[in-house]
Amino acid sequence: MEQSVQAATVTPPVSSTRSWSEGLAFAIMVLALAIAPIYIYPMFLMQALCFALFACAFNLLIGYGGLLSFGHAAFFGTAAYVAAHTAKVWGLTPELAILTSVAAGALLGYLFGIVAIRRQGIYFAMITLALSQVVFFLAIQFPFTGGEDGIQSVPRGKLFGLIDLESNMAMYYFVTAIFVIGYLIIYRISNSPFGAVLQAIRENPARAVSLGYRIDQYKLVAFVLSAALSALAGGTKAIALQLATLTDVQWQMSGEVILMTLLGGMGTLFGPVVGAILVIALHDYLATANVPVPVVVGIIFVVCILLFRRGIVGEVLTLTQQLMHKSSGRAASSAP
Repeated sequence: MEQSVQAATVTPPVSSTRSWSEGLAFAIMVLALAIAPIYIYPMFLMQALCFALFACAFNLLIGYGGLLSFGHAAFFGTAAYVAAHTAKVWGLTPELAILTSVAAGALLGYLFGIVAIRRQGIYFAMITLALSQVVFFLAIQFPFTGGEDGIQSVPRGKLFGLIDLESNMAMYYFVTAIFVIGYLIIYRISNSPFGAVLQAIRENPARAVSLGYRIDQYKLVAFVLSAALSALAGGTKAIALQLATLTDVQWQMSGEVILMTLLGGMGTLFGPVVGAILVIALHDYLATANVPVPVVVGIIFVVCILLFRRGIVGEVLTLTQQLMHKSSGRAASSAP
């Protein structure tokens, strides 16, 4: 009994260790983002951050809610079109254009959720894919989207009517601020009682129902939140890159975000960020090479799934936890 008490005092609490490590990793990430444009082209960084936020929003749904959606490109692309149109035609300031796109994405997510949320597994995935294709065909037909040409030369405008975002550096730090805010929102959701219920529903839906939770309502809320955050990424991308095209709403974009999430590590906070940066870097690096980019990315994805089933960040976290448990076990056994 005495040895067990001493061992408990030697072993640090898991929650405190986890929160400390997550806080340190977040501080390092913010510091890296602050100095990154000194060494890396800001346009590439802005694109990577927009897709990193998109992957984090998708991870909120699949990593914590266990819902695989093949239609998240609909929210990302719709928000891109709405932000581009309201900024270019209506003359809204960038923050209002992005907020309008987020509202449009959340509304579309609610409509998708009402139709699909009562289904599970492959049926849920196929319904979201079908609805996403409907949005894609509407984007081709609607005149304000510009058809195959899209909406080009979107003005960045002035933030709050004061800060000119035509400068790439100013625009980069605006995108960084949006990414950090979105990341903190996702972190708060995943570590809240709502996030705990989502994980319980993912692990055992029948048990969650027996405990009195209305799982369809929780899934619907999670779906709308994920759609709104995906729209935040899409609207920001349209303003930052000054472009909204059919590529943003195609089903391939849904596949890209799934790849980013699984490659980095599903169910982890930093995994989608790492996966998005790697995929965007590969696209950027291979764009000038005489190599089919989808084939290379697909091969890397298959290798990662075979060798790193938890994703890059997931494998690193698992290895770190194993080393910590070993070191704590040794400390406990050597205690008097």
